[in-house]
Amino acid sequence: MRANASGAAEIRGALVRLRRATGLPVAFGGLVEPGRPRVRISELTGTTTLALRALAVSSGNGLGGKAVALARPCAVTDYSLSPRISHEYDVPVAAEGLRSVLAVPVVVRRRVRGVLYGALRTAQPLGDRTLSAAVEAARDVEQALVAEEQARDLLAASPAAAAPDLADRVAWEQVREAHAALRALAPRISDPGLRAELLKACGLLTTAATPVAGVSLAPREIDVLTCVAAGATNAAAATRLGLSPETVKSYLRAAMRKLGAHTRGEAVATARRAGVLP
Repeated sequence: MRANASGAAEIRGALVRLRRATGLPVAFGGLVEPGRPRVRISELTGTTTLALRALAVSSGNGLGGKAVALARPCAVTDYSLSPRISHEYDVPVAAEGLRSVLAVPVVVRRRVRGVLYGALRTAQPLGDRTLSAAVEAARDVEQALVAEEQARDLLAASPAAAAPDLADRVAWEQVREAHAALRALAPRISDPGLRAELLKACGLLTTAATPVAGVSLAPREIDVLTCVAAGATNAAAATRLGLSPETVKSYLRAAMRKLGAHTRGEAVATARRAGVLP
């Protein structure tokens, strides 16, 4: 239930951003129902009727079902007249007055998890800019769902699984990579509860170390150190975290000062001894 609720919240936020970026009057979407090859429309913005609410769209049927079946974006200029789709849902679409419609699948680990729709009430082509914005919105949802799955997996795992005395060094490096990926994703999660769970999962990966008294780093300082520990340059860390290179330098200098470190490598080593990094 929690996973469905957070996924719906991410879709809701993506639809709002899609309308803001494109000016589309209507956007809607939903998640694939567990164990069933169909999408349940649960989130709507800009609609004037209840015709589309809770509509179940089966894989292969209509525009959204085609996007699910093909796992790629699909669009039509005039929904009711298009020969490129089947027409099981013409009645609710017409009731809402929609003509030009696009559908973009949300694909996580090669599995379609949901669909985002954008629509006009006039029959005119939806340009590349609109399609690109819809794809970007879907990618945001995908990243959030990946983070959610990783957080659940880590919370379900025993902290002992991440102990620093792992015999397999490769496995331990994978733990560090997972920690870095989760820290980078956390600020992008709009659901505060899920974001807190994800950061808690990150904490599980560092509990093997004994925290050092007096070492208290800000969340962004930890994010930057995590990227540095993974070998990222300041520019690469900036890209990963959505910050400017100068901001990354500022956070890194602050972290080094708090840790009493004179080099990047020394800062990472000290942070690991302090239990800040895995």
